[in-house]
Amino acid sequence: MREKLITFTVPCYNSEAYMSRCIDSLLSAGDRAEILIINDGSTDRTGEIAAQYEAQYPDICRVLTQENGGHGAGINHGLKEARGLYFKVVDSDDWLDKEALTRTMDLLEHLEPEGGVDLLVTNYVYDNTDPSLTHAIRYTNIFPQGKVLRWSDTKRFRPWQYLCMHASTHRTQVLKNCGIDLPEHIFYEDNLFAYLPLKNVRRLAYLDADLYHYLIGREGQSVAEEILKKHCEHQILVTTRMFQSCDPAELKAEEPQLAKYLYHALVFFTLLATAFTRLNDTREADKIVRNMWADLKKINRPLANRLRYRSLAFFINFPGKAGRRFAILCYRLSHKFVAFN
Repeated sequence: MREKLITFTVPCYNSEAYMSRCIDSLLSAGDRAEILIINDGSTDRTGEIAAQYEAQYPDICRVLTQENGGHGAGINHGLKEARGLYFKVVDSDDWLDKEALTRTMDLLEHLEPEGGVDLLVTNYVYDNTDPSLTHAIRYTNIFPQGKVLRWSDTKRFRPWQYLCMHASTHRTQVLKNCGIDLPEHIFYEDNLFAYLPLKNVRRLAYLDADLYHYLIGREGQSVAEEILKKHCEHQILVTTRMFQSCDPAELKAEEPQLAKYLYHALVFFTLLATAFTRLNDTREADKIVRNMWADLKKINRPLANRLRYRSLAFFINFPGKAGRRFAILCYRLSHKFVAFN
């Protein structure tokens, strides 16, 4: 069997209505790719549809069936079984642009004789059900294009920019080396998947191609405001694990640009965790936020204090009802600017 350049993992739970668009978009990569369709305890026709793809494309598609463990469990399963040199997660309601995918595959193949990269960054598109809100997130201001980069070649991230799962294609061995083991049955664990390997990333590349289409606006999505409010403690759990994973200051001497990005991401996600919790506009929500900061201080007090008092997080942690309302206002303004759901 030909060695696979990339493994696409597609976690599926009751995805019969939309999974075919996702898988069909991945098939354009041809036999350079393998597609792992993870049937996460579905109760609809997901397993049947997955089996049809496996039967029609036996050298490309494999079906992995598991008891329902959530999105994180699906990624864990896919990573364990991956045979490709590179690894990318594509959610079953999302899809990849076929032309951009060809360019991505060609670049990965071109770079491999030079030793390849630990991380390839590409653009992604918030593909909203309201077309007027559809927009792309690009990284042209940060990364030079078309060559192997070091962190020292990168420029400053804007406050709203971060490296998410949709923008990331990792070298499989890098993920395995850092011991990725995502929590089950929680939302927002994809942020852990994107963040945890970065301390082991030294060789990067960027392709200015709008590869990933992230569907926004479907009922019940984890980024819908009511879901954000209901599951705010999931974001706190994820943020705490990110905070716990490393101290950016320890990388400052060796990789100052990487240290800056890791700190930048922690600012961003503590902002999210605080804002999503305070959307509930209750005293109980304020207590949850205070407990989060207390836990972070127990893990690393200097870093927690820097985040809490010397970053943008300071402005949405003002106490009391007025502070909650200000935090909600900040969320509404940023949502209007970024339009991510």
